[in-house]
Amino acid sequence: MNEAAPTVRARVIDAFRAKWNEEPSLVVRAPGRVNLIGEHTDYNDGFVLPMAIEPAVWIALRPREDTVISVQSLDYERVRSFDAAAPERGDGGWIEYLKGTAWALADAGRPVAGWDGVLGGDVPIGAGLSSSAAVELATARAITAAAGAPWDAKEMARLCQRAENAWVGVQCGIMDQMISAVGQEGHAVLIDCRTLDTTAVPLPEEALVVILDTSTRRELSGSAYNERRTQCELAAEHFGVKALRDLTPERFEEGVAGLDPVAARRARHVVLENARTEAAAEAMRAGDAQRLGALMAESHRSLRDDFQVSSEALDTMVEIASAHPACFGARMTGAGFGGCAVALVRRDSTEEFTETVVEAYRQRTGLVPKVYVTRATAGAAVDQFHLAPPLARG
Repeated sequence: MNEAAPTVRARVIDAFRAKWNEEPSLVVRAPGRVNLIGEHTDYNDGFVLPMAIEPAVWIALRPREDTVISVQSLDYERVRSFDAAAPERGDGGWIEYLKGTAWALADAGRPVAGWDGVLGGDVPIGAGLSSSAAVELATARAITAAAGAPWDAKEMARLCQRAENAWVGVQCGIMDQMISAVGQEGHAVLIDCRTLDTTAVPLPEEALVVILDTSTRRELSGSAYNERRTQCELAAEHFGVKALRDLTPERFEEGVAGLDPVAARRARHVVLENARTEAAAEAMRAGDAQRLGALMAESHRSLRDDFQVSSEALDTMVEIASAHPACFGARMTGAGFGGCAVALVRRDSTEEFTETVVEAYRQRTGLVPKVYVTRATAGAAVDQFHLAPPLARG
């Protein structure tokens, strides 16, 4: 179990006390996520199978009587402030995720309240574990709690996705925000990214999820992510469908002739990945870790060869992990181009697996990876640290 999250919670509370010389009224938490399978399918209206993880973003706060948000990050000493009712774009950086979230809520007519707070987290940045979505959902939870407004997890996920699309400029799908909002203890969640229907799926009892951080990073907004999305849209247009979600593997093969070869490879990945994701959920319901692992391995090969979003470091990590006898299967996770792999590992061999993989990866690459053995956690919530009610608002 990752013990870092409670430490971050304590640190944001202590930093709040030091900054404002009083106790926070509220503490909120929003988790990062790891996607077991279903990569680059979300913005194609398809299926994904992520789980919320223990690393998370925390905010300790006190409501204000106006709409100004004043927040300090544990990683930066400077306090940043903006009007949540009318935020203005700045020069980038972490504060833009908070501004974008406030803008999306206000623009949708949702109650917006100001607060003073301290933000901290232990979701690795740029690792493909959705640190940005965790910041967005924690911000939305804080604004909603400060306003004393009801929380609708799916609606807030949509608004946070809009913040990232329209304010930050990354054309992500709905998966990251959804799982940070609706995660369930002990379960992955099968998400239909068109309808936002969710189904909790239990993890195989004999296995644990191990996240393997390659210690390589990518800048998502400057990567080929948006290019891949455009290629998928062009492929859907070729087939005359709203999204690649609407294609079966059989229909794809029947109509692929005449499609640009690169777009065809992108579409092939998405169509088959959707089928793999639904099959993975069935394997999990049956407790079949072997089948789940095999589907994860197929997914990685498709991401590497057809969607071409893997990297040398990710391929090396997956190769090393997959060769270990305790590993059911492994794949890159997240948008790609760097970041993390995810492995399904026998519960009784996890420690030996991580030690072996870390050393082998270090010898092959000269890099020291970080490893997270994580359980599935609940989604964004107001923590039970509550010393004063939110301010009454007319």
